[in-house]
Amino acid sequence: MPLGDIFPPEVQENMAKKLFVGGLSYETTEAALKEIFSKAGIVESATVITDKMSGRPKGFGFVEMSSEEEAQKAIEMFNGKEIDGKSVTVNEAKPMESRPRRNGFDRGGFGGNKRERW
Repeated sequence: MPLGDIFPPEVQENMAKKLFVGGLSYETTEAALKEIFSKAGIVESATVITDKMSGRPKGFGFVEMSSEEEAQKAIEMFNGKEIDGKSVTVNEAKPMESRPRRNGFDRGGFGGNKRERW
């Protein structure tokens, strides 16, 4: 199914400029990511994803380039290359798929054993 059937053109254009960067070192900062990717063109934003509870980086992030051409150049320049001592994966970001909402208490109880005890 073509993207045009799912997403309007302005969303498609934005997705083509947004890059997923996986395998990041936990020490890589957003400022460092922006500086590194600026070698491929103008970086509109750089985000390192962090865990909501601990605030620690999860080892991946997103970089938004100013044009599709710059995004392609960044993929060519950095995919499989080393950043802060780790080999990273850089590719076009895909839209986040909807997932069922997880309730923190809906995990089978403490210990996962739900049988009656009496």
